[in-house]
Amino acid sequence: MILWLIVAGISLTPVVFGGPVAGRLAAARWTRRCPRAALVLWQAIGLSGGLGAVGVGLVAAVAPLAALFPHGMHTLLQQIAAGHGLSGLGPAHVAALGWSIGLIVWLSVHTIRITVTTVAEQRRQRLLVDVVADHSSLHDAYVLPSGERVAYCVPGRRARIVLSQGTLDLLGPRELQAVLGHERAHARGRHDLVLLPFMALERAFPRLPVARTARGVVPVLLEMLADDQARRAHGELTLARALVRMATPAAGPAQAGTLALADKAVVHRVERLLDQRDRRSCWAPAAAYSTASLLLSGPLAVLVAPLLCITVWPV
Repeated sequence: MILWLIVAGISLTPVVFGGPVAGRLAAARWTRRCPRAALVLWQAIGLSGGLGAVGVGLVAAVAPLAALFPHGMHTLLQQIAAGHGLSGLGPAHVAALGWSIGLIVWLSVHTIRITVTTVAEQRRQRLLVDVVADHSSLHDAYVLPSGERVAYCVPGRRARIVLSQGTLDLLGPRELQAVLGHERAHARGRHDLVLLPFMALERAFPRLPVARTARGVVPVLLEMLADDQARRAHGELTLARALVRMATPAAGPAQAGTLALADKAVVHRVERLLDQRDRRSCWAPAAAYSTASLLLSGPLAVLVAPLLCITVWPV
C-alpha cells in the first residue's frame, strides 16, 4: 500500500513545491521556442495534481481492507454493493475517502460553473458583435465602427473574428492578413476550451501558486501557438510588424473573456518571431513530453488499477 501512496504522491510534487517550480517553468526560455510542449506540460501538472490528490485519498482510505490498493477498492465496492457500507474503515480512513469525494465534487462544481459562465459570456459577445459590427465579406470578419486598435476572436461553434476600423486603417494588407490568421488560429484550435480547466483550477484554489501561475502563463502560450500558425502562412516579419503597430501606442482595453492580443507579452512574442535560432529544439519537447507522461502515469495507474481489478473479479 505504501508503494501505491508513493505512486499517487509523486504527481503532487509540482503542486506541493509549486511556487519555485511554477516560477522557473514560467520564466524558462525554451517555452517560447516550444509553446506546444510547454502547454502540454502545464496541462499535465494541473491534471496530475488533481488526480493525484484524489488518488492519495483513495489509497489511504482502503488501506485496512487489503494489502494492495486495487483489491482494497474492490473490497470496498463489494461491501457497498452488499449493503455493508464502510465497515472496516476507521475515522481517519473515512476522512480520507471524504477528502477524495469532496475534492472531486469541488473541482467538478467549479469546472461546470466556469464553463457555463464562459459559454454564456461568449454567446452574449456574439450577439453584441452581430448588433454593433458589420460583416466584411472581403476579410470574412466583423468590423466595429471604432478608431481603437482592436483585433480579437469570440470563440464558439460559430466564432466571430472582430476587427475595428482603426485596425483596418492602421495595418497594411499583408499585416492585416497576418492578424486575421492569428485570430483564426484561435478559433480553429478552440483555445478557449484549452484555457477553461486552468480558469476552473484558479477559481477552485485561488491561493495555490501553481494555479495562479498557470492562469497567467497559459494564455500567452496560446497566443504563441496562434503566432506560429500565422507566421507559417504570412511570415515572421509581417506578423511582428503587425504586433508592434497594434501595441504602440498601447491598444485599447482588452475585451473581457476573449483571447485578444496579449499586450504585456508582445515584447516576448516579437522577440521569438525575430529569433532566427532553430525553434525545433531536440531536447526541450522530448523532455517536456516525457515529464508530462511521468506525472500522469502515477495517478492514472491508481485510478485504472481498480477498474482492471473489477473487470477480472466483478462485484
